[in-house]
Amino acid sequence: MFQKLLLTICFAILATAVYAQGKDYAVAFYNLENLFDTLDDPHVHDEDFTPKGSYRYTGKVYRQKLHNIAGVFQSIGTGKVTDGAILIGVAEIENNRVLNDLLSQPEIKSRGYKYVWYNSRDERGIDVALVYNPKFFKPLMSKPLPVSLHGSDATRDVLYVMGTLVGDTVHVLVNHWPSRREGREETADKRDILAMVNRKKIDAILQANPKARILVMGDLNDNPTDGSVQQTLGAKADRNSNLYNPWIDLFKNGKGTGVFERVWYLFDQVIISNGFMQHTGLQYIGCEIYDRPFLRQTGGKFIGYPRRSFRGKFWNNGYSDHFPVVVYLKK
Repeated sequence: MFQKLLLTICFAILATAVYAQGKDYAVAFYNLENLFDTLDDPHVHDEDFTPKGSYRYTGKVYRQKLHNIAGVFQSIGTGKVTDGAILIGVAEIENNRVLNDLLSQPEIKSRGYKYVWYNSRDERGIDVALVYNPKFFKPLMSKPLPVSLHGSDATRDVLYVMGTLVGDTVHVLVNHWPSRREGREETADKRDILAMVNRKKIDAILQANPKARILVMGDLNDNPTDGSVQQTLGAKADRNSNLYNPWIDLFKNGKGTGVFERVWYLFDQVIISNGFMQHTGLQYIGCEIYDRPFLRQTGGKFIGYPRRSFRGKFWNNGYSDHFPVVVYLKK
């Protein structure tokens, strides 16, 4: 009995010592650009991404896409952290089948990644999910936050997950806001609605605990300086605000995660609450757009742009039309 008690105490001391030394962790978001399976789901508009569809999305293409994305997952954060990304929010995944296939790829299988995912009402059948390393993150509860747009439009729900990240309670909101396909101004009200859904949940969390650690991540289809992000969501460049957006200065300096009509945008963001600015527990220490050379187009008129999966409707053997974004935390 005494030996068992002594062993328990030793393990507790060892764990405390590891945290006391300080360790860095990576949290990322990545839009996977149309990660569909090859099956035609009659309930959604996914027929383009089938073997007979306009993209000629065969099993061979699907397997290569999985391999390419898994390589990015394996690479994110390496060189700066020892364990790779321990949380990865993802967008544009069709279902849990593609998540299972992705996380079983040999590049990342040993990490034992798991995920939280709910099927949404999106007309194309694309959803968001939270991928996590169970060695560092333990989900305690999760749910989709439903979104009601004007008229009959359907879009992705906001995924809410609460859990413990290396011992600290964190709240994660994973987003994919409506696109600008019909025009920026014409669709701005839709993104405002998504921002308000997030803000309502954030206010409820902060009311219960003003020092709560919150991560708002996603493809927002708006830049950090747009009204939906700065005003409606309330994500500021001020570290003392209750939501700090570290991407504003990067965007003002011409950096981005994707390109449209030769103009860089920074739609992909991980926004953090003031709780990560405290002097104990998990603390924010920096961020980066993960735009390594292998993720960039290496030639032609699109040199330097994200090396996307398809160029038009022809397989480009790439990754995504978005770069991942990463924030770094220290315990």
